[in-house]
Amino acid sequence: MSKILTLGEPMALFVADAEGSLENVESFSRFVAGAEVNFSIGMVRLGHQVTYITQLGDDPFGKGIEKFLKENTIDTSYLTYDAQYVTGMQWKEKVTSGDPQVFSSRRNSAASHMNVETIANLNWDGFDHIHLTGIPPALSTGCRALVYELMAQARSRGIQISYDPNLRFGLWQDKKEMAQVINDLACRADIVFPGIAEGKLLTGKETVEEIAAFYHDAGVKTVVIKLGAEGAYTSSEGQCFYTQGFRVEHVVDTVGAGDGFAVGVVSALLEELPLQDAVKRGTAIGALAVMSPGDNDGLPDREKLTAFMKETI
Repeated sequence: MSKILTLGEPMALFVADAEGSLENVESFSRFVAGAEVNFSIGMVRLGHQVTYITQLGDDPFGKGIEKFLKENTIDTSYLTYDAQYVTGMQWKEKVTSGDPQVFSSRRNSAASHMNVETIANLNWDGFDHIHLTGIPPALSTGCRALVYELMAQARSRGIQISYDPNLRFGLWQDKKEMAQVINDLACRADIVFPGIAEGKLLTGKETVEEIAAFYHDAGVKTVVIKLGAEGAYTSSEGQCFYTQGFRVEHVVDTVGAGDGFAVGVVSALLEELPLQDAVKRGTAIGALAVMSPGDNDGLPDREKLTAFMKETI
């Protein structure tokens, strides 16, 4: 199987034990959150190897996150600790349908103090793919420079890059700057995964065809636009097609669905499946993700994925 590299900020996640507003809930259960965490877990459950670059606070929550990553067989060789800054944290409502309220405390976190020195000793041998999101460049100028350097080094080595904008408005002070940075990074990737709302905001275009053309003109080879329950629109080297979403009887929590979608597409392409099959797998994993309450507990292993795709044909 393939060897994948990613970079991000894993956070201690506290999910309310009872429904209701976060200001009224008295007890929480602890998990681990983060878009790149979700992606990593999804990939290893399908048999791929993932190395996760991050920095955590030298505190109980950071130590707990490292333990969690190792338990999920994610390589933490490039995980470091910072004794001065704390691990990022997040609180989430318990819901039985729809999107939960989420509150984050990550400003000036340990991860936000990563910079290009973080990868000074990075050994690129054996990596087939690197997956990045728009979250790290929003954390700090140091993290932004780190992402640019990672992409430059990957491109110089001919390593395929996928990029998910994953917009976090609360981390950006200026939407214009956000669009400029996210799009500038996206044009350095081979595959870009904007959601339809993200695509409209970032490009100023209205249709999926126009959004795809915007990124193609910037040099992106493959654009896969996530359309939620409706599936996805894909444009790549002259082929354009829609992929219908899988049937979902009951949406429990949409957090992590986009990460699961990326898992499906990237894993399938690394396994040399045709692009249409890859996007279909992405929609299947996205559907499984929204039917589970946690950020990543709905991400399937290969047996569960195969069964789901056969049952819902």
